[in-house]
Amino acid sequence: MGSSLGRRLPVMADVAKEAGVSHQTVSRVLNDHPNVRSETRTRVQEAIDKLGYRRNLVARALVTKHSRTLGVVSFDTTLYGPASTVYGIEQAARSAGYFVSIVSLKSIDKAGVRDALDYLADQGVDGIVVVAPQRSAAQALADLPLGIPTVAVEGGEAGTVSVVCVDQLAGGRLATEHLLSLGHETVWHVSGPSDWLEAEGRVAGWRAALEQAGREAPRPLAGDWSPRSGYEAGRSLASMTNVTAVFVANDQMALGVLRAFTEQGVRVPERVSVVGFDDIPESEFFSPPLTTIRQDFDAVGRHSIEVLVRQLEGGHQDRERLVVPPTFVARVSTAPRG
Repeated sequence: MGSSLGRRLPVMADVAKEAGVSHQTVSRVLNDHPNVRSETRTRVQEAIDKLGYRRNLVARALVTKHSRTLGVVSFDTTLYGPASTVYGIEQAARSAGYFVSIVSLKSIDKAGVRDALDYLADQGVDGIVVVAPQRSAAQALADLPLGIPTVAVEGGEAGTVSVVCVDQLAGGRLATEHLLSLGHETVWHVSGPSDWLEAEGRVAGWRAALEQAGREAPRPLAGDWSPRSGYEAGRSLASMTNVTAVFVANDQMALGVLRAFTEQGVRVPERVSVVGFDDIPESEFFSPPLTTIRQDFDAVGRHSIEVLVRQLEGGHQDRERLVVPPTFVARVSTAPRG
């Protein structure tokens, strides 16, 4: 920075003087206005780089009434699904020209959701995406008066807010139908926690596929998404001689199931076929590599931001529900029934 500015941070007037243009021209360049000649735009950008100018977003927000910042509320970013969803939302927001402010909550009650929304509103965010995979979170969101455009991810049916979600029911059907197509008489299920909408959808898809095939649905074994809970379920399944196919509600629990089967001498897929859900990066390196259902978290993030931006920039107030289809990923943890 030149000595003429001393320790003072450069302002837009300094950029204009350095580039030999008006204050309004600098503003047009910063806001990507089309009516600026390329050589002028280059000169302004060189002045910005030389002086180290940074935009005053607070001042800009006061003028435009928009902060170009979106709030994101999530509830358990230690799990692969919520963490990947938040990452997809953040990347999509940046691509759309928005900054992101993230709040991660431990409590999933109405008070916790209200506190998060109030905190983000106080920051002046233009809109909010709430990752609401649990029924209690979706209900808390539906009961709150929302003065800011809001989109819920995995938030149940579109009602108070728009919803973007993966078709969990279709994913459960894909997994179950694959196992039935291999000649298995029925398919056992290790489910996720009962309060999770994703777990509900996967159970519903599993049941629907079995019912359509005229097969009886065994009692699900309840897990909590962790490998340990999958391991405990796997030990129970390994003791049953009539189990030949298992659909596990996420890949981490499937890892635990595979470990329990290995310890009990149950070979996969020779004796029991196993399908997971999520397609986490490690699943292709499980022993054996895991057949699973992939969720497109990038698409979820992209659609969430698209829905929110439509509300922000187009005055679009209709409540939407966008559903992202899952994808079947075949590996070697499943095989025809012997």
